[in-house]
Amino acid sequence: MDFPVTEEQIRTLAFYLWEKDGSPDGRSDEYWLKAQQQLTGNTGEGNSGAGNGGETTSDPAQTRE
Repeated sequence: MDFPVTEEQIRTLAFYLWEKDGSPDGRSDEYWLKAQQQLTGNTGEGNSGAGNGGETTSDPAQTRE
């Protein structure tokens, strides 16, 4: 049985991945998508435009609205 992935789970993993890579500026969307893909098993193929609604922040740990 698959359970839905929550925004909190994605945020936590994205922050972990971002910190692990040295906290690079301006790549929050990339880490959000990486985390989402890892948690859902989705490779992102044919999934253009999916993600966080086009929001951009310099820190993935910031609360997403």
